[in-house]
Amino acid sequence: MRLTIIGGGGFRVPLVYRALLTTPGSEVTLFDLDEARVRVIADVLAGMAAGRRDAPAVRIAPSLDEAVRGADFVFSAIRVGGTAGRVRDERVPLAHGVLGQETVGAGGVLYGLRTVPVALRIAARVRALAPDAWLINFTNPAGLVTEAMAAELGHRVIGICDSPVGLVRRAARAAGVDPDEVRYGYLGLNHLGWLRSLTHRGRDLLPGLLADDAALASFEEGRLFGGELLRALGALPNEYLQYYYRARETLGAAREADETRGEFLDRQQGAFFAAAARDPGGAGALWERARREREETYGGGDRDPWDLEGGGYERVALALMRAIAEDRRTRLILNVRNGDACPALPHDAIVETVCEVGAKGAHPVPCLSPGMAELGLMLQVKAAERATIEAAVKRSRPAALRALALHPLVGSADTASRILAAVAFPPL
Repeated sequence: MRLTIIGGGGFRVPLVYRALLTTPGSEVTLFDLDEARVRVIADVLAGMAAGRRDAPAVRIAPSLDEAVRGADFVFSAIRVGGTAGRVRDERVPLAHGVLGQETVGAGGVLYGLRTVPVALRIAARVRALAPDAWLINFTNPAGLVTEAMAAELGHRVIGICDSPVGLVRRAARAAGVDPDEVRYGYLGLNHLGWLRSLTHRGRDLLPGLLADDAALASFEEGRLFGGELLRALGALPNEYLQYYYRARETLGAAREADETRGEFLDRQQGAFFAAAARDPGGAGALWERARREREETYGGGDRDPWDLEGGGYERVALALMRAIAEDRRTRLILNVRNGDACPALPHDAIVETVCEVGAKGAHPVPCLSPGMAELGLMLQVKAAERATIEAAVKRSRPAALRALALHPLVGSADTASRILAAVAFPPL
């Protein structure tokens, strides 16, 4: 299995490599515009491979074309603008009185405007140089970027996120069953989805779980939303729905915080890469320490032990690759073309839902239709996503204004205009 990671200097790349240590015969190619960062990550991977005869070989490619050519799988894990760009995506909206978050609301739109043109160039090179490869998109905003890339690659691009699988596993354990034994119904967009059913041996456990305040208090989403709201919804929302269901509270907390999440990561990762460059032999230990701190501080702390081990991101990726490469019939929650999963959305819109995966890719399985409230949010956010893609491709300020003004977490054309002026879009 030949895997190429675009954005190979990314902090989370070692998670993927660690998962691949159980897959003999793999080869990993890293490519990144930041040569110093990618060499540090290569040092971390070398430490992981030490003493393992069957560890995947690692090489650093000097160009995107050389990295992509001949790959079986291409991971896109880029961060256009780096962590400094993320900080701006958070701080500019906050300065104008709306949520500043990496993937949700105005911050997600700004990140998408910057990222889509680069993502499309990558997709075009994959199509030209590795037409049989599968592109697995990790790049945020994952649903929006996957939809843009699908214009080039069709069903051969699949987006992944660790939030839904984490929700399923936490809910299953709270209900007292083995997470590996449940079936589930989940539908939405990336960072905007709902767990609508959780079945074990033919019995739906979700109604009982929603009725049990003690069980809800035992896991992250239960504590975040509370039993009263969850029973009113009749579903378990993805953790990112806090920005919609608790909009005033989350905005207030963000404005009062000493630093944004992006500022924390910019400071932490800057320190890690600087220290690891000085001590290549200790890069692995430095990375593990920084990774653990990153996971423990996510969402205010109090993380599930399974998440602390790696977040699930790399496990979804490995399960997806194995399902395609070995034609294993596997069910995963993925970002794919809608088809008939949600009839109210366009056929080619990217949704996040339960898929059957095999050698021919990932295809949505039938699931419960969203309610009117959920569908309304999905339609409004999808309209904002599509306007963002249009704006990025055409360098269109009207489309960018539409994307921001339509988003339910902005809610003001005047605010949208001021945000675009602050970031000088479109760029000269």
